[in-house]
Amino acid sequence: MKLCETDSGKYTSVLQLPGSVLIVPQATLGGKPKGKGMQYHGNIGKDEGLKLYDSFVSHCQNELSAYTSAVRHRKTCKTNEGAECLSQPSSETSNGANKRIPKRAGHLSSPSRDDHVPVYTLVLVLVLSVCTRFYKITEPPHVCWDETHFGKMGSYYINRTFFFDVHPPLGKMLIGLAGYLTGYDGTFPFIKPGDKYEHHNYWGMRAFCAALGSCLPPFAFLIVLELSHSKPAALIAASLLIFDTGCITLSQYILLDPILMFFIMGSVLCMVRFNTQRLRPFSFSWWFWLLLTGVCLSGSLGVKFVGLFVILLVGINTAFDLWRLLGDLSLSLLDFGKHLLARVFGLIMLPLFLYTTIFAVHFIVLNRSGPGDGFFSSAFQSRLIGNNLHNASMPEYLAYGSVITVKNLRIAGGYLHSHWHLYPEGVGAHQQQVTAYLHKDYNNLWLVKRPDNSDDLTGPPELVRQGDIIRLEHKETTRNLHSHFHEAPLTKKHLQVTGYGINGSGDVNDLWQVEVCGGKKGDPVKVLRSKVRFLHRSTSCVLCSSGKTLPKWGWEQVEVTCSPYVKETPNTQWNIEDHINPKLPNISLSVLKPTFLEVLWESHIVMIRGNSGLKPKDNEMNSKPWHWPINYQGLRFSGVNETEYRVYLLGNPVIWWLNLLSLALFVLMLTVASLAKQRGVKMEGMRKVHCHTLMEGGGMLLLGWLLHYLPFYIMGRILYYHHYFPAMLFSSMLTGTTNLHLLFSSSISHHLMRGGQFILLLGFIYSFYLFHPLSYGMRGPLAQDPASSMAGLRWMESWEF
Repeated sequence: MKLCETDSGKYTSVLQLPGSVLIVPQATLGGKPKGKGMQYHGNIGKDEGLKLYDSFVSHCQNELSAYTSAVRHRKTCKTNEGAECLSQPSSETSNGANKRIPKRAGHLSSPSRDDHVPVYTLVLVLVLSVCTRFYKITEPPHVCWDETHFGKMGSYYINRTFFFDVHPPLGKMLIGLAGYLTGYDGTFPFIKPGDKYEHHNYWGMRAFCAALGSCLPPFAFLIVLELSHSKPAALIAASLLIFDTGCITLSQYILLDPILMFFIMGSVLCMVRFNTQRLRPFSFSWWFWLLLTGVCLSGSLGVKFVGLFVILLVGINTAFDLWRLLGDLSLSLLDFGKHLLARVFGLIMLPLFLYTTIFAVHFIVLNRSGPGDGFFSSAFQSRLIGNNLHNASMPEYLAYGSVITVKNLRIAGGYLHSHWHLYPEGVGAHQQQVTAYLHKDYNNLWLVKRPDNSDDLTGPPELVRQGDIIRLEHKETTRNLHSHFHEAPLTKKHLQVTGYGINGSGDVNDLWQVEVCGGKKGDPVKVLRSKVRFLHRSTSCVLCSSGKTLPKWGWEQVEVTCSPYVKETPNTQWNIEDHINPKLPNISLSVLKPTFLEVLWESHIVMIRGNSGLKPKDNEMNSKPWHWPINYQGLRFSGVNETEYRVYLLGNPVIWWLNLLSLALFVLMLTVASLAKQRGVKMEGMRKVHCHTLMEGGGMLLLGWLLHYLPFYIMGRILYYHHYFPAMLFSSMLTGTTNLHLLFSSSISHHLMRGGQFILLLGFIYSFYLFHPLSYGMRGPLAQDPASSMAGLRWMESWEF
């Protein structure tokens, strides 16, 4: 391409022009004649162009200010020869009148040197992060806090034993894989916190979690660098996570939290990197970051349902991005449709496919019967090797004299169950408890009897049919299933169900009518396949599993009631699962195995209901969401008294309180900037760029914090301090971004800002030095003892170290 360089009209090559940067309006490129005019394609919108221009101006100012002091101290250059120090004659131009700035190895050849990742700084961040996470990784050599759950679940994967958990399986699968690859054999029982690992190889699972936790500060560095184009701001954000004792503690143990936070931060990093590819749509890098965002989103949701919050964040960002594209009149509707379909594929279809694949692997690996069987339906259990329903055979039709188990069709509804314990005084009649129990147990067995107890043990079996009146006698205690006009323990509008009588004797309140859903009078009851309801003859109510959890007097089992609402619901529908009757021929149950989609759907219903059922137990500490940002109370990971090795989960108070202050400052600064923009206040140069970064980059981080924090206020389940840490990641990155805007770019404020950043880093390091025993372990007197190594550091009475 040839351009006119001089007034003489001489044309020269672009490559031969002086200087390191050439600014060419985009509308002068890529046009083609159309009639008497030119038609242009692919032009960016006006707003996007202004943003790029402002960013370019600020980067040039940064470059020039960085070299001002170096030029000022060149002693060989005189004042009147300053231009010669910065420029040389160009032999390519006429009579040497034009001067050019020499190229400086890629500095001014791009909009900013900050657009290139500072590799040495990033490596330093990574090294510090790895060192703080892996230091004393094997200490203490016993089970700490929730390692008793997630370490055990890792063992289940190694042993291929089915279990139930309220979270999706990816995190536990990765923990099990890490243990398997590092030599752990899956034999440690993980019974309770404090159990010694002894000869078992546990370090691999801890190291895996620490490795993912070590990625959080580098991710924060790259995200803030991308949003603010400021290396100091990025370094501040990374330092907040490097020296936070809470993040270190969560990363050093066999937990889901470091895995979850890895995928959350990965999703945000990929999202902001994808946003930088706006001017290169459908290029390789554009597709790479789009698809990698989808992969990380599936990982976030595959570890915990909290991953939905980062999915919502990416979804909002994508919606705004598409809205911007829709308003770009240079983009045809066909091209907009391509953008829309690409995002649907990368951010919806791909994550859904990967998420479904996670569960497919989960079900393939866990193919053996285990402690989680009872949470699932009979059909689900029939696919598990070792379960009594797997490849089993039993009588097809229910008969009098059969011993059975009765399972509620509500997901996680439980087996009809009784035991010797009575309802306490003041809770209905003081009779034997009847509950629904989620696990297989001998106390789930019931004997089917005729209403008059006239069972003929020698004659041929008689089938139970639609409309028959029966008694159900508890096999272990010989008491009859019974109801009466006493209110149920928890569901006050329902009637109480009890065990009554002895050795088959009872009264008319023990009689129940069998109703086969969708059947007609005289139809036999099919084992496993018939949906059965039991209508109480005296009160006209129907046997029901309410789904509510009884207090400790009821062994925290599920409440069973007699519902006066006779509408058919899963709560009032039951099926016969186990069936023992030697007088009847057996049939194979292999035809009952469910499809993959049925298994997937059922597992999600069970997980969601399990999550909602996590309520605080008696005398159990329930953390409140307002406690978290102020670092009000930590969480004991290991040890209680002075003779034990103590680890206490608590964020570095200097860092957490700085984050809280920065949140308030950011909201104030955002308000001022919005008002100034609305009133048309003129901002130029760096101030305009700072305002743009504040509102877009900082606004995205604030939204991320809100999405990962506010929903906990409306959750009914039990909450813990560690639930705040995903939100803490966003508040730390917001602190780094806020630091960038506190001072602007005058020569005095520039030095003040650098000095302030240096003081902040020193403060982080010193506070980490003071509080590091919380993460790496303490022995000896507690903090309230003057002889303690932590004496004077218990700044809040609620801290328990």
